[in-house]
Amino acid sequence: MNDDETLIELRSAGDVLTIEEAARYLRIGRTTMYALVMGGDIRSIKIGYLRRVPLECLREYVADQLSRAEAAGQVA
Repeated sequence: MNDDETLIELRSAGDVLTIEEAARYLRIGRTTMYALVMGGDIRSIKIGYLRRVPLECLREYVADQLSRAEAAGQVA
């Protein structure tokens, strides 16, 4: 499955993603995604024993990172 197919699949999967799906959405590694979630950088929820990342939380994280980069003059 290529990146475009993965993103289409994720968009149709609903608003709550697994850690692995969230990592693919951001195009980062699973370990990095776990670190961001467990460190509180990306908000997540627990459903029973499962940890899920609402798509909105990923969008908030990206928007926050973009704002920080713009404030630091690091956006091209």
